[in-house]
Amino acid sequence: MRDDDKPAGFGFETRAVHAGAAPDPTTGARTTPIYQTTAFVFDDVDHAASLFNLQTYGYIYSRLTNPTVSVLEERVSALEGGRGATACASGHAAQMLAFFAFMEPGAEFLASTKLYGGSITQFGRSFKKFDWNVIFVDPDDPENFRRALTPKCRAIFVESLANPGGVVTDLEPVAQIAHAAGIPLLVDNTLASPYLCRPIEWGADIVIHSTTKFLSGHGNSMGGVVVDSGKFDWSQNDKFRSLTEPEPAYHGLRFHETFGDLAYTVAGHALGLRDLGATMAPLNAFLTITGIETLALRMERHCANALAVAQFLEAHPMVKWVSYAGLPSNRYHALAKKYLPKGAGSVFTFGVKGGYEAGVKLVEGCELLSHLANLGDTRSLIIHPASTTHRQLTEEQQIVAGAGPDVVRLSIGIESAADIIADLDQALRQAG
Repeated sequence: MRDDDKPAGFGFETRAVHAGAAPDPTTGARTTPIYQTTAFVFDDVDHAASLFNLQTYGYIYSRLTNPTVSVLEERVSALEGGRGATACASGHAAQMLAFFAFMEPGAEFLASTKLYGGSITQFGRSFKKFDWNVIFVDPDDPENFRRALTPKCRAIFVESLANPGGVVTDLEPVAQIAHAAGIPLLVDNTLASPYLCRPIEWGADIVIHSTTKFLSGHGNSMGGVVVDSGKFDWSQNDKFRSLTEPEPAYHGLRFHETFGDLAYTVAGHALGLRDLGATMAPLNAFLTITGIETLALRMERHCANALAVAQFLEAHPMVKWVSYAGLPSNRYHALAKKYLPKGAGSVFTFGVKGGYEAGVKLVEGCELLSHLANLGDTRSLIIHPASTTHRQLTEEQQIVAGAGPDVVRLSIGIESAADIIADLDQALRQAG
């Protein structure tokens, strides 16, 4: 469903500029101010008590809520079609917060094998310290998720457009499988951004972003955000007791009973940020808000440039294969047409002839493209995952994740496409 097909509400570009924000009531400042403060003055003792009891919305301490961060939360929620959002310090922090609201020791969840290498490590190793246990599933056949379900499963986690290989997940049937099992579908939408894909429209219950990437868009601010659709019924079974049973820290308050479709978002602040402390800095929120204003324009150029580069690489003698869903030859092209009708993103991989050594030479030979561990920047970026972002994985895990020895990942920026192509061409010739 395209955003401009909706009968009511502002268009995407308008929301990207205005959602969640208003002129500052004290000064009239039109740009959202950076509220660089740790705490906020209470009107009186009763006002303070109502805030601490979650009876009144307002600001107490910037670890929990901050006016600049709140604007970002409302804006991303509006762009994703969500009910509420919780911003935090990084994409990894967002994943931790997303699960913290409903997981408990001994619980399990299903996750796609086609994920960013750091997510595989976080889920497979660090989450085990909480006794949260992951079962990795090949997402290419959605039925694999149904087959892998266990009574202890609390959620399914996938990436809409997977890092690094540009794999497109068939969200609709995966959502149906999750809902039939009474559990939520969590979708990392970082690589697509809400401009290209809105997972909630395909059944996702929770959407996660590393705002560090396309939302901020300029490689200058860290952050993450968790968006709640508000549509999942946390009381439908006994699997989500932290949201349905009395919370001792708030005098027995039951989040889902009290806050309804905002329960998950309120818990994200009142429990997640309170206890994990993974707070987004107001300056990072400000930079991300500013970046989002040009998201639609940037994504159009990102996608156009990426398609041109992918077409060039597909015909290059030093390239074995290209994995970009925007190419008709790609196995995910039909899914990209369904879920990403405005473009298949700007992050993709290709295989260079000569394997590991040629991949290393290629990244070192680029002059315009920057060799660094990030994506979603205005600048074009290149990296060899097997020697960097995915090096903590075994070679078998690297191959399964689409980051084998010959793989090079590109994040195509908004420069002139001809210049990006020329730089890759000369570097490929050096590598060969």
